[in-house]
Amino acid sequence: SPDMELFTVDTGFFKLDGGAMFGVVPKSIWSRTNPSDENNLCPWAMRCLLVSDDNRLVLIDNGIGDKQDARFFSHYYLHGDASLAKSLQQLGVHPTDITDVFLTHLHFDHCGGSVKYGSHGQYELTFPRATYWTNEAHWNWATVPNPREKASFLEENILPLQEHGVLKYLDLATKSLFPGFDFLTMDGHTDKQMLPKIQYKGRTLVFMADLLPSVGHIPLPYVMGYDTRPLLTLQEKQLFLEEAAQNNYVLFLEHDSVNECCTVKMTEKGVRVDQTFRLDEL
Repeated sequence: SPDMELFTVDTGFFKLDGGAMFGVVPKSIWSRTNPSDENNLCPWAMRCLLVSDDNRLVLIDNGIGDKQDARFFSHYYLHGDASLAKSLQQLGVHPTDITDVFLTHLHFDHCGGSVKYGSHGQYELTFPRATYWTNEAHWNWATVPNPREKASFLEENILPLQEHGVLKYLDLATKSLFPGFDFLTMDGHTDKQMLPKIQYKGRTLVFMADLLPSVGHIPLPYVMGYDTRPLLTLQEKQLFLEEAAQNNYVLFLEHDSVNECCTVKMTEKGVRVDQTFRLDEL
């Protein structure tokens, strides 16, 4: 609707291995755009999106959460001042205001903020009045994980949603949450990842999740080592980026530590970045 408003929700930065993030691309090349520290780690954002429309307040993804142990967090070097709670507070949003939590997929850095510790050490919903959205194929993929992805799907982020009865499956035939909020599905990174495709201020904005982690990943071979089907990612990315260039889509970047949004354009070398900007500059 014309009243729709979108807000960036920063949940903090973490670090991941540069080689894992760029797959077969050599460090001598990827480090030009994404310099790493002495441990080969690069900083990444966990940038989420709040969609306010009529009587709905939808949070897309919610970061890593805070309920893992110190050993777990020691691998990921959380840094920066932002947190999920702080960012929502700055927007004047109380956790009970959120009506829907849309989870692109169930890897820990995208859905860890769904569940928190209660005062007696039990698992509680961070957003107690919200419906949490996934899809059945991805839920099955995440709850019976393959050994390659097992470390990314943490039961304590996922199972409490089912136990509290707040989990719902989106219909992959219609691919829509509500009018003006549709989504695409992608199978290269993980099975049935969902990318919100939102009509906003006369533009189409796509929440890129892990199809395109950063501006540095726009060239086709730059595919994460984390992807379960890298050749499929290549195909999905090529088709999507060509469509995005033709239609001047706004790409909202979840993991780019510098750029919130970008557009892409066709060049003789293929699709490349065009402009980078903040969401509130739209």
